[in-house]
Amino acid sequence: MEKILGKAEVLIEALPYIQKYNRKIIVVKYGGSAMSNAELQKNVIKDVTLLKLVGFKPIIVHGGGKEISRWVGKVGKEAQFINGLRVTDEETMEIAEMVLNKVNKSLVTMVQELGVKAVGISGKDGGLLTVDKKYADGQDIGFVGDIKNVNPKILYDLIEKDFLPIIAPIGLDDNFQTYNINADDAACAIAKAVGAEKLAFLTDIEGLYKDINDKSSFISRLSASEADKLISDGYIGGGMLPKLTNCTSAIKNGVNRVHILDGRIAHCLLLEIFTNKGIGTAIVSDEDINTMD
Repeated sequence: MEKILGKAEVLIEALPYIQKYNRKIIVVKYGGSAMSNAELQKNVIKDVTLLKLVGFKPIIVHGGGKEISRWVGKVGKEAQFINGLRVTDEETMEIAEMVLNKVNKSLVTMVQELGVKAVGISGKDGGLLTVDKKYADGQDIGFVGDIKNVNPKILYDLIEKDFLPIIAPIGLDDNFQTYNINADDAACAIAKAVGAEKLAFLTDIEGLYKDINDKSSFISRLSASEADKLISDGYIGGGMLPKLTNCTSAIKNGVNRVHILDGRIAHCLLLEIFTNKGIGTAIVSDEDINTMD
């Protein structure tokens, strides 16, 4: 009986969050280890499907970096990165698009197996993502795109027809040349364009630490201004720096909450969204830092 009551308490705890975010858009950036582990992959898709079935309007933006590197290796090339950005020549761009489309349709299949209609697209479709050529500290890194415009009409159309959009981060420039896009950048730009209530990054870390070597310095909640100060004071570096910059940009452009979650934890998305304590780091606007939801 205690176990049964415990399950009821979990559902009751989730109720106010289901009510608050019903019919609201949530963008989930999905990549890293959670994507390369089959069991975690199933759990993430179950989480997003559940969000859809309880009334959320989820959008998945996925990466595929590890899989792209694997296929680049298969053709005898070595993956190159500058400042965390993949150097993408013409052949690598062809491989990246092939792999991302393969990943995309695999995720669509998994969602539909759970009884939810999904449509997989890339930033090319419907003019969703238009880019300029991106440089890394002035260095030419090939066909890597810097998003300059998001046209969310195709996403609104899909959501209105009750589909779950799943997006591969590929875009076109003004000359219709194909570019690879950093998935974090794509998720942030899309969340801003659709006025998402939440943007969730599934990562390979537990969340944000003031000092990565001190586990007691974990930050479960902070404002956009506090995040900016951590960046300017030099506490944030490496791959977390562009991610946190994306987070604060999203908050300043109308996204209500940004969550940094450990995608290696089963059902991390549900634990963060539907429980009072959550498990990751939540970034909120300066005005909302003292509210509890």
